[in-house]
Amino acid sequence: AALIQYGWTHEVEHVTEEGLSLDLARTTPKHAVEVDGPSHFLREVGSGRLVENGSTRLKQRLLAALGWKVAHFRFDEWDQLETEAAKRHYLEAKLAVFS
Repeated sequence: AALIQYGWTHEVEHVTEEGLSLDLARTTPKHAVEVDGPSHFLREVGSGRLVENGSTRLKQRLLAALGWKVAHFRFDEWDQLETEAAKRHYLEAKLAVFS
């Protein structure tokens, strides 16, 4: 619902012609939002920081090669946002990829 407030209408759980699943998508133009939850990440040995896993990276490369622009919303970044203003700023910054 928050994305609709920004005029970002979309299809939920869109599957591309190539069989890739997108959380939220507009097919014309090829714009998508992916909500990257914990299953998209691994914890780096030593530093303990979260890094994208191999299947997430592959999907990102495939979508880019197919002409999709994708905004990624990371769960760990979203969880740190404490105010509605911070969440709005985050959404606006992520959606700027489509401008």
